[in-house]
Amino acid sequence: MSILSSKIYIDDLKFAVDNTDVLDSLSGKSIFITGGTGLIGSGVVDLLLMANSIKNLDIKILLASRDIPKAESRFLDFPDKEVLKNIAYIQYDATKTNTLNFKADYIIHAASNAHPKAFVEHPVDTMISNIDGIRELLEYSKDNHVKNVLYVSSSEVYGKKNSMDPFKESEYGYLDILNPRNAYASSKRASETLCASYYKQYGVKSCVVRPGHIYGPTATRNDSRVGSTFAYCVADGEDIVLKSEGKQLRSYCYTLDCATAILTVLSLGKPATAYNISNHNSIISIKQLAELYAKEGHVNLKFDLPTENEKSAFNPMDNSSLDGEKLENLGWRGLFDAKIGASHTVAVLKGAFL
Repeated sequence: MSILSSKIYIDDLKFAVDNTDVLDSLSGKSIFITGGTGLIGSGVVDLLLMANSIKNLDIKILLASRDIPKAESRFLDFPDKEVLKNIAYIQYDATKTNTLNFKADYIIHAASNAHPKAFVEHPVDTMISNIDGIRELLEYSKDNHVKNVLYVSSSEVYGKKNSMDPFKESEYGYLDILNPRNAYASSKRASETLCASYYKQYGVKSCVVRPGHIYGPTATRNDSRVGSTFAYCVADGEDIVLKSEGKQLRSYCYTLDCATAILTVLSLGKPATAYNISNHNSIISIKQLAELYAKEGHVNLKFDLPTENEKSAFNPMDNSSLDGEKLENLGWRGLFDAKIGASHTVAVLKGAFL
């Protein structure tokens, strides 16, 4: 059983479609999506499939993947099989040079080593794939008149700040550029500058989104982000073990809220501009998220000291809460607060394992 067989998740998709006005503007358009089987990208694809099913929008999804059979299997259980014909699978690897033989109106670039274990163990691959990946797509867009490229960046670009106020898009804190753990954040910063530079020099239109800490049932088991790790512990009936006091403040955002935010910025965002993705109803600490998961899953929350290896993967930011006003000014609103999101994540994943 997959999450697409879950009534809760399908109902969440329908609810998101019914409350996202910008979807109509994408009717008949084609969207090339990288990272389409990941935590963020798969939620976007699910949402577009549901929009096609409910609204008959005929949006073409060009799904890029290193493993096409794996990508195909991710969406096979979508209830409306008729809309699966709107997905075309394209061989793609962000770490390599690709032959891009397609025509797209829009591009969403969500492919990246996005969880701590991956970019701690492979910092070189992380940097190269982040920078070269977006460069290749911007170069393609320059020659093929793409309407807009949306680059999925990260809240980690902000670095450390002394206050606990949410980051606005124009605020940047300290980032240790000689710490390999920051290969992810540093290359995301560079990639954002590359987007702005292609607009300045060549007129290539692109927008940047900086998601907070995204969580939800679209996470895979190998995702080492704490929100994903907690969810799978609870789904397996295991206690949550927190490796710190959990006081770090985060902008948590349910995967489908992130998906609607991405499509809102893709449709309405200004070129060479960054937008935080943050639901103001879900700015909580790591401990508070763990408590929500533990309560929903009827498991215990325990505390333990981290190993040195575990510490090396930790996000160094005590505060990575984000100010979402700029995104909300485009008309976006979060639909799932942290309590609802955690509850639905646990219920969907538990059902998927039956």
